[in-house]
Amino acid sequence: MSNVIRVKPTHDGTYTVYRGEAVLVSGLTRLQAERYEASLAAQAKVLEDA
Repeated sequence: MSNVIRVKPTHDGTYTVYRGEAVLVSGLTRLQAERYEASLAAQAKVLEDA
């Protein structure tokens, strides 16, 4: 399950995107984090379909 992508809020009001236990990016707004998560999911789908 290390490929699970999650968005979690932080104590300072920003959001962090994780893949498994690894932090991919932090300090984002909620919209930025959701867009980043969506782009990763789209990339993964393209790779699966290839």
